[in-house]
Amino acid sequence: MGKRQVKFRMIFDYFMLAVGGLLMSVGINLFLAPNVIAPGGVTGFSVVVRELTTIPIYVTNLCINIPLFIFGAKILGKKTAIRTFFTTLVFTLGLKFIPLRPVTGDLLLAAAFGGVIHGLGMGINFKFEGTTGGTDLAGLIFSNINPRLKVSSFMLAINSFVVLLAGVVEGRAEITLYSVIAVYATSKLVDIVLEGPGYSKGFYIITYKPEEVADALMKRLHRGVTALKGKGMYTKEERDVLLCAVHRSEFTAVKEIIQEIDPKAFIMITEMTEVLGEGFTSELSSS
Repeated sequence: MGKRQVKFRMIFDYFMLAVGGLLMSVGINLFLAPNVIAPGGVTGFSVVVRELTTIPIYVTNLCINIPLFIFGAKILGKKTAIRTFFTTLVFTLGLKFIPLRPVTGDLLLAAAFGGVIHGLGMGINFKFEGTTGGTDLAGLIFSNINPRLKVSSFMLAINSFVVLLAGVVEGRAEITLYSVIAVYATSKLVDIVLEGPGYSKGFYIITYKPEEVADALMKRLHRGVTALKGKGMYTKEERDVLLCAVHRSEFTAVKEIIQEIDPKAFIMITEMTEVLGEGFTSELSSS
């Protein structure tokens, strides 16, 4: 990749990080915070603090994230640390200058759309190797200190505490329930942005006609097929197990081809969140 391409890619990456940070602040200021719905983590805690003390969300967010960034910069590495600093700055400015006005007073709509927009922003940030600090960074720091601590467990505990706190502060159990919806919507959008909405399907096929089935899949669908060696532990019989990854749109066609050639074939189907290689995602990294 030439210097010009590298420079363009860097500019594009930082543009997308800025978009991600702004989307996160839009989700907070226009949907979640005005309805005291906490999306978990440091930002959710900042929403609760504002409700109790009127301290602006961006102030609490910065006060917690600055020390986390200082302690965690070495863990993140130079590239991610710089991008995290940039994203945090954009997110903070968005929280400060975007008006804190509810687009809707309907708590369900606010939780769903606020979580989706917030999650879309987070997903973009993660995809372009930036974070906004918060519980992700705190979990990495504590995990680095104590390897037995799982980051996912730490984040679950923090998010649970924050959504419960929101309900307690408002004195309404439904606020906690709507906050859970916001957390779920956020996490699902992050997954969709990182993994893509169109999951591929993986087929494991045990058949007495492996050559015919493989040949039909390769010729009709132009999909590669791999033969794995298997052994039935009950019959002690050696069998070929065919492995074939296809796009979701080809799901029905694969089943029909297999059933047509060998109606007695044993088929196992699994979702594959990402497939790299010919005919699928061609980029092995986004750096």
